[in-house]
Amino acid sequence: MTATVTLHALRPGTGLPLVLLHAFPLDSRMWADVAPRLDGPVLAVDLPGLGAAQGVALPEPSLEAAADAVAAVLAEAGHRRAVVAGLSMGGYVALALAERHPGLVAGLGLLDTKATADTDEARANRLRVADAVESSGTVDEVLPMATALLGAASRERPELVARLEALIGGQPAAGVAWSQRAMAARPDRTAVLAGYRGPALVLVGDEDKPTPVAEARGMAAALGVEAVVVPGAGHLTAVEAPGAVAAALGELLGRARR
Repeated sequence: MTATVTLHALRPGTGLPLVLLHAFPLDSRMWADVAPRLDGPVLAVDLPGLGAAQGVALPEPSLEAAADAVAAVLAEAGHRRAVVAGLSMGGYVALALAERHPGLVAGLGLLDTKATADTDEARANRLRVADAVESSGTVDEVLPMATALLGAASRERPELVARLEALIGGQPAAGVAWSQRAMAARPDRTAVLAGYRGPALVLVGDEDKPTPVAEARGMAAALGVEAVVVPGAGHLTAVEAPGAVAAALGELLGRARR
């Protein structure tokens, strides 16, 4: 059976690995500035239909399918335990992993994400976008996210905007549509937070509009940790403020590896 996700080794090393799950509509390359700042093995995944995981037959859209595929590809690579951290859509997949494969998740990082399901309005918009990119065969509908997701200062960094436009523009319409439908179908996983017992991190940009600081603080409270708020960053903290994100992930790794 062909894998629907692709695993990349961003940093070599031995011991408990960190697995990074990317945001929508990006791929594992969004972690390029974070991984070199970390110690030990760092892996990143391209989720179904995106990045290097395009061009394969996709299952019915669901984050559960994505989580199961991540668990399978990690097991195939010999990793039975890992610290799992996801940003935005990657955070949704991380929560699905914690629910469906709790023995795998030795530490949980939730960055610029939320545990609740979409509102009816948000779900309808996701399905509209999925239909639009599928019918047009282009990702033009989501290209504005290259600036819309950023904090005010980040929007004034032309090289950063250009990098994100290139990353988004290089994604296939089929993968973008699949991801939107998978996110639209996700359930509320707030109960997963309360049931999780391992080391955890909740991080958010202080200018994050899609998953604001108040949402992050609620998740952090459920996990029994303090939310890390990154000043001057929007929704894509790993791209906007990689040093701050790496520092927080390094601290999470330290707790999980002890």
